[in-house]
This record gives sequence, structure tokens and C-alpha cells, in this order.
Amino acid sequence: MAGRTSRVDPVKAFDASVVSRAAQAPGRWWLAAEVPRVALGWQLMASATPLLPTTARGDGHPVLVLPGLGAGDLSTLALRNFLRLRGWRPYGWHLGRNVGPTAAVRAELPATIQRIARRNRAKVSIIGWSLGGIYARELAHLHPDCVRRVITLASPYRLQHHRQTHAGGMFAHFAHLHAPKEEEIPTVTGRSAYPVPVPATSIYSREDGIVAWQHCLEPATGLSENIRVRSGHLSIGFDPYVFHAVADRLALPEDVLKPYRPPLHLRPFFPRPDTLLGGEHVA
Repeated sequence: MAGRTSRVDPVKAFDASVVSRAAQAPGRWWLAAEVPRVALGWQLMASATPLLPTTARGDGHPVLVLPGLGAGDLSTLALRNFLRLRGWRPYGWHLGRNVGPTAAVRAELPATIQRIARRNRAKVSIIGWSLGGIYARELAHLHPDCVRRVITLASPYRLQHHRQTHAGGMFAHFAHLHAPKEEEIPTVTGRSAYPVPVPATSIYSREDGIVAWQHCLEPATGLSENIRVRSGHLSIGFDPYVFHAVADRLALPEDVLKPYRPPLHLRPFFPRPDTLLGGEHVA
């Protein structure tokens, strides 16, 4: 079948060379622009309301939405409401503020994905914003039988060290709450750095003011793709153009991943994505 994915080995060795080792946290200008862009993002959402009814319709399958570091379910409310209106069955994570991989997160997220899949008798798509995307990829490795596809929003799952993100200080602040790793995995982001065994879409922006965008990428395969947008890190989760791409991906049949092709009038909002070739990123 055209567009059907081919399976990859999810435990192949992590190769840090696929991301530029020189990539550091974004410049201070981009960081300073993040908060004003949140306000602009909400204005854009209001002005782009007529766009939302033109997005793909859902088939009713469940979607778990995971927030970023320091955020909770309130931050993903707009996205979950949009998914509900378009015909999917969205779920929040119900674990309060995301302060990192605590014992509760490590125990409850796997149980949650299994419970949702069992209740709906269907595999679950997972959308993760920033750190939430790292969790999403981890869940896909742990329970591929329960996960339909993964969509990450500005998630630096190929991060090599915390100097490549401005969120490193906040993550370290909560480190005393984090549970120890259950097994030794030689990557900063654990299993999420490895190719996932389900269709995976990384939505990222070169204008990200928090994380180095290069670490939101991996080589495109039959199971993975990168979609570039023009959002800030803190506003990507309620960008109406991102919603269009998310709906388009969720509407694909299970085990199918075809290239995202935005309508002609939306193409200015989706620059050509970067591709990793032989250890380098090229525009």
C-alpha cells in the first residue's frame, strides 16, 4: 500500500553525529521574543478561527496530549478542544505541573496509555509539547502495541547536553524530584533519542527561543518526518497553522505516513523542512 510505513529497529545505537555538535541554545534575542510571541500567538489564533473548520476531520480515535516543562493541562486546553471539535477523543495527562520525570510520571504515564487504549479498544496517538514530546517517544518505545503515532511540538529529543536549551536551569531546579533511570541509557533524553517503532512527526521551528532546533530533528525514514513552522517555543502549542498540520497527520490511517503537503495558501507558514544527511543539517 502506498505510504504504508516500514518498520525500523527501535534500539539501534544512538548516533550523536546526526545532529550538529556545535548547536547551542538559541540566541538571547530569540529568547527575549518568546513572551511577546505568546500574546501574538493568541491574537493569531483568534484571527485564524475561520481556518480551523477546514482542517481534517477525525475518526474518533483517542489522543493523549502531554504538556511541556513547567506547564500542565491548562496549556494544552486549546489544542484538546480543537481535537474534540474535529472528531478525535483527546485526553489530558492529569498529573499536575510537569516538573520532569518524577516517580509519578514514570509510573502513571505507561498505565495511562494502556488504560486509554483498553477503554477505547484502539491505539492511542500521542502529542507532546517540548518535554512532553520526549515522554511521548518514550511511551512509544515502551508500549508500541498501544501507540498509533507520535507528534512532537518543539521537542529536543536529540539533545546532547543541557547547555543546548534555555530550559536546562528549570529542569535542574526540579532535579531533586526526579526518579532515577530504571536502566542506563547513554543519552540525555533516554529512549526518546532512538528511532521510534511507530509513525512519528516532529513539528519544529528555527525561530524557537528555548531549545536548539537542530535537536528536534532526525533523519526522515519510512516512519519519521520533520515539519517546519514559524512559531515560538511557547506558542507552538496553540498556533492554528500547527493545528492544521496536526489534524492532517492524525487523520492518516494507522501505520501510514505520507509527506505533509499544506494547501497552497498555507505554504508560506510552512518553510521547507531541514533534513539530516550524513551528520549535517541542510536547508
